[in-house]
Amino acid sequence: MKDLPYELWEPVIGLEIHVQLNTKSKLFSTAPNRFGDEPNTNISVVCTGQPGALPVLNKEAVRKAVQFGLAVGSKINLISNFDRKSYFYPDSPRNFQITQFENPLLVGGLVTADVNGKTMTFQINRAHIEDDAGMLKHFTSFAGVDYNRAGAPLIEIVSEPCIHSPREAAAYAMAVRAIVLYLDASDGNMEEGSLRIDANISVRPKGEKGLRPRIEIKNMNSFTFLEMAIEAEISRQIALYINNPQRAPIELIPPGTYRWDPDTKQTILMRRKESADDYRYFPEPDLVPIVLTESYIDELRSTLPELPHDRFRRYVSDLNLTEYAASTLINEKMLSDYFEEALKICKNARSLCNWITVEFAGRLKEKGKTLLDIGIPPAHLAKLVQMIEENQITGRIAKSVADEMVASPGMDPEAIVRQNPDYQPVGDIASIEPLVDQVLAENPQSIADFKQGRDKAFAFLVGSVMKLTRGKASPQVVNELLRKKISQK
Repeated sequence: MKDLPYELWEPVIGLEIHVQLNTKSKLFSTAPNRFGDEPNTNISVVCTGQPGALPVLNKEAVRKAVQFGLAVGSKINLISNFDRKSYFYPDSPRNFQITQFENPLLVGGLVTADVNGKTMTFQINRAHIEDDAGMLKHFTSFAGVDYNRAGAPLIEIVSEPCIHSPREAAAYAMAVRAIVLYLDASDGNMEEGSLRIDANISVRPKGEKGLRPRIEIKNMNSFTFLEMAIEAEISRQIALYINNPQRAPIELIPPGTYRWDPDTKQTILMRRKESADDYRYFPEPDLVPIVLTESYIDELRSTLPELPHDRFRRYVSDLNLTEYAASTLINEKMLSDYFEEALKICKNARSLCNWITVEFAGRLKEKGKTLLDIGIPPAHLAKLVQMIEENQITGRIAKSVADEMVASPGMDPEAIVRQNPDYQPVGDIASIEPLVDQVLAENPQSIADFKQGRDKAFAFLVGSVMKLTRGKASPQVVNELLRKKISQK
């Protein structure tokens, strides 16, 4: 991208996000909707498309889809219908998918996300309910099909082509994922395929109003790959246009379906793009329309939780967190809930957030674990931060206590401090004062620098005293003694 005149071109991106709903059973059968079981065990005559098997709609899937519509401000159609979408792949046992084409459940809607410190709003075109396909598994000399996922309930969320950079695309997708997590509509696990993203991408010269031919990149399951794939495809299309100025756009960018290859960092053509006519959509004859009432919708509206962007605004405005820190918390609901629980004990939100997202996250990164994985209770982490706030321990001691909390996740930090003499902070003036006198005697230049307004000189003096006490002295006492003695010189 660096050697291309990117500033002269405008990417136009639309995302289709497939969210697998976390219902107990599948969309049209009683077979379990569960990941990780032995292949082809969570199946039924409906899942495998046996002749004469009839679908029965899962009302819990409809409830979760309506909640999503309420969360993003969609128009919720009181009457919506199912359609058949025909395609002949081995992972589709019926040779068609049951989806919503002509009359979807949800129309329109807005998703708010923060992109590089700027709040942006992205438009949804529609969102509809459909069932998932099975999963092809490729081995050395053969391929197999696992139908455990066949018939799992999905909502497909289709954005307008209103996204204009890879970063915007990732921010929008992360915001959608956060919403479904907060609604408890899905676990959002991208590695397990609970949330998969297709990206439609075209580029046009800046100022041009029409849309040029687009390609689709299928089934991306990480935000990092999403950004990388879009970036690579934008570069590819711009290069084609620049190097072939006389050729028609449709010749250069014939519509097709691509996949992202993370090894070569390129988009790879899978097949030429089908049109809606190729899918031979027609009304699903085995299902009656979904009929909702205004009272049902109002009841669900009354149960909506605090949504991620509302929580983001509260964290920034009320708790004074940075936008980056707030985003880190709210994008993972369980981590944000952990923070909320800890706040009940420790009121210093910024310090608490730092210990959750930086100190403990850093200690656990090498282990491939998180706070939630190892089971340190929120109350214990909050107590640790509160002990620093109340000058019971120093920051340096707290870091050592944190190491022990990671090693023994059930240990209360107060008990850890109580049992280790090295963790008892030195707070009495009698033991600290001689060390302060020693540091001042050895650093007359730092005293002079501080008196001239150089704060770094004072920080150096504090650090020197703390070093002599091996970090055990009360910083408050050290500060007070230093300021008092310097003022007397």
